[in-house]
Amino acid sequence: MDISLLNQFVGQTWDDEIVPELMEYVAIPAKSPHFDPDWQASGHIDRAVDHMVRWAQGKLAELPGATLEVVRLEGRTPMILIEAPGDTDDTVLLYGHLDKQPEMTGWTEGLGPWTPVLRDGKLYGRGGADDGYAIYASVTALLALQRQGVRRGRAVVMIEACEESGSYDLPHYVEHLADRIGRPSLVICLDSGCGNYDQLWLTTSLRGLAGGLLTVQVLNEGVHSGDASGIVPDSFRLARALVERLEDEATGEVRLPELNVQIPPERRQQAQAAAEVLGEEVWRKFPFAGGTKPALSDGAELVLNRTWRPQLAVVGAGGLPEPEQAGNVLRPATTLKLSVRLPPTADPSRAQQALAAALTAEPPQGAEVTWEGQQSSPGWNAPTLAPWLDTAVQQASQEIFGRPAVMMGEGGTIPFMGMLGERFPEAQFLITGVLGPRSNAHGPNEFLHIEMGKRVTACSAMILAAHGERR
Repeated sequence: MDISLLNQFVGQTWDDEIVPELMEYVAIPAKSPHFDPDWQASGHIDRAVDHMVRWAQGKLAELPGATLEVVRLEGRTPMILIEAPGDTDDTVLLYGHLDKQPEMTGWTEGLGPWTPVLRDGKLYGRGGADDGYAIYASVTALLALQRQGVRRGRAVVMIEACEESGSYDLPHYVEHLADRIGRPSLVICLDSGCGNYDQLWLTTSLRGLAGGLLTVQVLNEGVHSGDASGIVPDSFRLARALVERLEDEATGEVRLPELNVQIPPERRQQAQAAAEVLGEEVWRKFPFAGGTKPALSDGAELVLNRTWRPQLAVVGAGGLPEPEQAGNVLRPATTLKLSVRLPPTADPSRAQQALAAALTAEPPQGAEVTWEGQQSSPGWNAPTLAPWLDTAVQQASQEIFGRPAVMMGEGGTIPFMGMLGERFPEAQFLITGVLGPRSNAHGPNEFLHIEMGKRVTACSAMILAAHGERR
C-alpha cells in the first residue's frame, strides 16, 4: 500500500465530505431511547439513519457487490447493515453507533450539543466522536483499499442506534442477522478512547456497569423542619449512610467483594507502560476545579482505578428542589441515581444483586428503602493479540503517527464487545477511537479531534489490508 496516497485520500475525504456530513449529523438531536422514550414519534434517530445512509449509498457504488440495508425489527431501534464482498470470505466486522447522550449543562458560550462548531481542528457538538464518525471512517477505509487494489477480506459494517441505552436491541439484531454476519475473524470497533492524539491506542478492556435508583422515604409528605427535625430522620442523611455501605467515603474504595476482581498481571504491566507515556496527562486532562487533586499520585494506579477497579458515582438526585425554591421543609424522600463502573471481568448480575442486598438490608431507623436496578452491562477483557495483528497495529501506528501503538484499558462500557466476545471467542478484536484528552464525551463541550479521526481511519485501512494478507 502506498501510504502517501492513503493519507492523501483519507485526508481529502474527511475534509471534503466527512466533516460537512458530521456537522449536519451533530445538529440532529438523536438521543438514545433511554433519554428519548418517544424516539419513534420524535423521528430524530430515523433522521440520523437517513442522513448516514444517503452518504454511504453514494460511496458504495465504488465497492463491487456492496449492499446497504436499514434493518428494522418490530419495536426496536433500526440497524444500518453494509455488506461488502472481499477477495476472501474471511470476515471483518466493523461496528459503530449513531444514537447520542442527552444535552448536559455547562457548555461554553457559542457551543452546544446540537450546534456544530469547527474550531482549532475540532468539531464541537454531541455525537461526532461518540460515535457518529464510525460509519464514515469504516467506509472510507474500505474505499482506500479499493482505490489501490489492495486485497482484503469480506467486510460487514453494523451501525446500531441503541448503544447509549445499553445496546439492549443489539442481541436481537445479531441473532436475526447471524447468517449474514457469519463468523468474523476480526472485529473493529471505533467507539473507544485514546490517551493522546499522537499515536494509535488499543483498548484492551472495558468496564461493565451496574446502576439504579436508591430511594429513602421517611414521610408521606413534607413537614416544617422546625417542628420535625430531631424527631424525623433526614432522608438524605439516611441515603448517605446507605451509600457508605458501598464505598469508603475517604478513599472512594468500593467495599463489596462481588464488585471487585483480581487484576491480571498483563493489564498491570500495560497500565504502567501507558502511565509512562502519558505522564501527568493521566489526570491533567480533566477540568479540576480549584485545588482539587486526583485520588492518587501514582499514574499507573490511577489508570487501574479507571479501568480495572469498581467506582461509584452519584449521577442524579430526586426529591431535592432547586436552592431558590427550597423552603425550611423536612422533605419526605430522597432518590439518588447510582452508577457503578465494574471491572471488566466482574459479573454484572451478581453485582446488581449485591447492590440490592447491601442497600435494602436492615433499613436505617426503619425507613422505607427501595432499590430499582436499571442498568446491568458486562465488561470485556480482550483476548491476546495474534502475532499478525500485533505486528499490523504497530506498523500502522508507526507509518501513520510515527510513534508506536499503546495498549490500555478504557473506563467506559461498550456492551457489544462482551456479547461478541462470547459469541465469537475465536475472533481478534481491534478496539480504538478518537475520544482523547478533553474531548469530554457525554459532557459539555464534547468534540471530535479531526486529525485523529483521519489517522484512525488510515490505520484501520492498513489493518484491514494486513487481515486480507494473513494466512
